[in-house]
Amino acid sequence: MSRIEDALKKAAAQRKDPSPTLTVAEKPGEPISGEVRSRASKKTSSALLDVVPITVDHPLLATVNDDKTALVEEFNKLRSAIIALTTGTEFLNTVMVTSTSSEEGKSLMALNLAISLAKEHDHTVLLVDTDLRRPSIHKYLGLTPEKGLVHCLRDNLPLEEVLIKTGLGKLVVLPAGEAINDPVNLLASQRMKQVVKELKERYSERYVIFDTPPAMPFADAGILAGIVDAILFVVREGKAELEDVKKTLKEFSSGNLLGVVYNDARSFVKKPSCYYY
Repeated sequence: MSRIEDALKKAAAQRKDPSPTLTVAEKPGEPISGEVRSRASKKTSSALLDVVPITVDHPLLATVNDDKTALVEEFNKLRSAIIALTTGTEFLNTVMVTSTSSEEGKSLMALNLAISLAKEHDHTVLLVDTDLRRPSIHKYLGLTPEKGLVHCLRDNLPLEEVLIKTGLGKLVVLPAGEAINDPVNLLASQRMKQVVKELKERYSERYVIFDTPPAMPFADAGILAGIVDAILFVVREGKAELEDVKKTLKEFSSGNLLGVVYNDARSFVKKPSCYYY
């Protein structure tokens, strides 16, 4: 058989078997190479579970552990509420997490929610760090990515080159890549809209959670609110002024606000040092 005939035979065989190829990261934190579209969702989920979990020792990432603590159960309740509010006639799979001011715990809330969803049997999750001013998701997970969302937006780097499998259930992370002083133009760009659209449609069975900067001092969260399906708001007890919270919530009233998580509510626990919501 000639080499041309051999090539034609191989091409015909590939057309009959459209199964995508999926390169699995050999080490935790290694970028995914060649992740394929959602038509391979079952294989993707399987590949995600094949990854050795990264080691996370942050005390406030309670959902990493399998212990059935009261805090983990509260996050499981939040997970159930989010699933109920986002599934129906249309799957609202792009959800941003924000707050009024800084240090209200939105990044930890986004991470714990994402891990809880990712460890649930039916859900794969992509967590996107869109806090380009002060990215933190990679720090909580102990990752040191060299590239991320900034490079996708600014340099047109393909998404699949910056996604990181964590091995924490079916959780994939899209890190910020680097901190920049003024990300408004990047977040408001047509490229950002394309990225969100691609993440929503390319992974139509996957939750995509966006961690954003606080809403009051910056325009970033307001921009993102216009291109995601739903918004989860975090309020930390004793942190933001009530009038500021009301003002910020009013600004998001035109969006699909799923609800408010009252974080670190020490008023309702006996031990004042307990992190609770």
